[in-house]
Amino acid sequence: MTAPSFKSLRETADLRHLRQIVVGLDEGVILIDPDQSLLWANQAALTMHGVSGIAELGATVDEYRDRFRLRYRNNHRLEADDYPIDRVVAGDRFSEVVVEVTVAGEESPRFVHQVRSLVLNDSDDGEPACLVLILQDVSARYEAEDRFEQSFNANPAPAVICRLSDLRYVKVNQGFLDMTGLSRDQVLCKTVYDIDVLRLADRRDLAKERLSEGRTIPQMEAELELAGGATRLVIVAGQPIDMTGQPCMLFTFADLEPRRKAEGALRHSEERFTRTFQMAPVPMAIGARDGHLLCEVNASFTQMTGYGATEIIGRPLGEVELWDSGAVRETIEAAIAEGRDLRGHEARIHAKDGATIDCLISTEAIRLGDDACVLWAFQDITQRKATEIELVEAIESVMKDTSWFSRSIMDKLARLRAPQEAADGPGLDDLTTREREVLALICRGYDDKRIARTLDVAGNTVRNHVARIYAKIGVNRRIAAVAWARARGFDGEGVRIKRDQRETAA
Repeated sequence: MTAPSFKSLRETADLRHLRQIVVGLDEGVILIDPDQSLLWANQAALTMHGVSGIAELGATVDEYRDRFRLRYRNNHRLEADDYPIDRVVAGDRFSEVVVEVTVAGEESPRFVHQVRSLVLNDSDDGEPACLVLILQDVSARYEAEDRFEQSFNANPAPAVICRLSDLRYVKVNQGFLDMTGLSRDQVLCKTVYDIDVLRLADRRDLAKERLSEGRTIPQMEAELELAGGATRLVIVAGQPIDMTGQPCMLFTFADLEPRRKAEGALRHSEERFTRTFQMAPVPMAIGARDGHLLCEVNASFTQMTGYGATEIIGRPLGEVELWDSGAVRETIEAAIAEGRDLRGHEARIHAKDGATIDCLISTEAIRLGDDACVLWAFQDITQRKATEIELVEAIESVMKDTSWFSRSIMDKLARLRAPQEAADGPGLDDLTTREREVLALICRGYDDKRIARTLDVAGNTVRNHVARIYAKIGVNRRIAAVAWARARGFDGEGVRIKRDQRETAA
């Protein structure tokens, strides 16, 4: 490259003064003679090239170009005439040229410089006396931008960045492209109003105001239009950021579409449940698990109890006095509090008009929305129990005068009257040996006279034993005593009967 015929700064006394002016500057300064030789560089410029002296920069422009390879940020390598040092020698005036600097022999750039030029003219003839390169090390800034770029692109959360000066999108990540089905070219250079990220936002006016002012946009729900014309429910928020010195707005999104679909499915499920609940022929109710407040009853429940929805909903069952007694209520509520579901639990309730209803009660823990609830089912067995009682009483009246009933009938009657589970209370161990023998003969279907003959005791003695047995086990009928024994696995078959002459004398 042939140097122009400039008057060299070496021929003047100004170089020393110029060096004294720029030596302490934070910016790097390289002084170049019009003959393309490098005259001097301050410490900042040497540090920005990783060298300690001007000789390591190169004695001439050509040597500098051999020792340092420059390329633009878009990875395009600079040709020789495009080097800032060549451009300034050619008299070109420029500002803020950003280049990556790679030391000869290395693969990766070591520095990022922002360069501008300055031409000092000779005061006599206006010819250039000295050419100046002014450098700033912007490596840290661009490293931070590179890290942001990598993080932005790798972040699975959808995001897009628009420039505030013209509201055009300048960056978009893969998450946004995947969510919308758009391509990168369909997004970049479009404006916020071409691809409206605030569409149907619940606070759209506030968002537009904040966007125009370059201020933070709070989270809000919006419906983002997709490539095929469908929409997607999202939460959108905006955060002002600076990119390469330009004010921008970073929009981030949270996809709410799965939640909307789940809520829709839940709503449809609850609607189906409600229809089934209301149409069920079995009396049913729904109550809060905590506090036992009813929140829904079906038509069958109203028909059975006489309580309309407005009369019973929102009231504790204890306050309504639905249960026959406080003990019944406490037993049922204790089971629910312990997390146990009832299955066919026999209890008596009161209708609105005061009538008593025998029921089999079942419960199931359910969730409605975020609330823990209990589903109640009531089976009215009042008529069945009345029929059973009438049958048993008729049979018992017959049994007073005869003992010819078969053992199988006695067993069936015992099972009919037996509770579903042996209740807490006295057991077989609470009976004396003789009382167990008498109970065994009762279970075998013996009447008092036959028991007296079998044990060889007086009839009064048998009646006394029977009375004590009734008192201990809490019954007042023969069939109830058999039921009590059967419920505890006692049928009298394995009991050996002993005749007692002393009791006969008594």
